[in-house]
Amino acid sequence: MLSGGQVAVLIVAVFFAILMALLAAFLIYLASVLRQTSRLVETMSRETLPLLEEAAATVAATQAQLGRVDEVTTNVHALAANASALAELTAATVARPMVRVAALSFGVRRALSPARRHDIERRVRAEVRAQRSGRTLPHRGV
Repeated sequence: MLSGGQVAVLIVAVFFAILMALLAAFLIYLASVLRQTSRLVETMSRETLPLLEEAAATVAATQAQLGRVDEVTTNVHALAANASALAELTAATVARPMVRVAALSFGVRRALSPARRHDIERRVRAEVRAQRSGRTLPHRGV
């Protein structure tokens, strides 16, 4: 038979063996979790890297388009400035002479209005009568 000390050592040995078995099971489970995590990271890397490359290409294309939009904006600004200058030039070359022509036409219409024409006809008749009678009339501006 076993002595008390040997039984105690046997109990500790059995307890230690059970503890080691539990530790081995935990380590096996932990290895399985690490393998799954490794596979997950590998899959994510395979799927994410092309997405990141595609996103980088999209950003580069967008940057190029923004450069073109900036050029278009600059050209539109220059076009607006040219249109403003053209409007000023048109006003200077067309509008001012048109105002003068309008003033001239107003003066001609006023001079040829029926009342004015009647006054001119009366003066002409008076001058014709005066010439027939041999005397001269004082000249007045028309």
